[in-house]
Amino acid sequence: MTKTKRVLFLCTHNSARSQMAEGILRYLAGDRYTVASAGHRPTAVHPLAVEVLAERGVDISAHRAKDVGELLGQEFDPAAARGTQEERWAAFRDVRDRLWEWIRAELVEGGKCDGA
Repeated sequence: MTKTKRVLFLCTHNSARSQMAEGILRYLAGDRYTVASAGHRPTAVHPLAVEVLAERGVDISAHRAKDVGELLGQEFDPAAARGTQEERWAAFRDVRDRLWEWIRAELVEGGKCDGA
């Protein structure tokens, strides 16, 4: 049995971007990921975040803003990887490669920043 990867989207208020990211990833690939979002000063899920995702068929109406403290003890970080030295290296490399590709494709090539 393959263990799903865990993803945490963290932002200030956990009201819009992180909530939308959580909903989108769960919608598009929820069977491959355990997804959560939180904020360090949570407020409430913004109604417009709910509405714009509903336009795409993603329902986050039951979401609530969560304090990051609620997720203490849950492992989202590759630093928590267990196993042999090779398995831990593989976990870090996997995270590195996925972050590299996302940053390159979305931020650099997508025109949001300069650099390579």
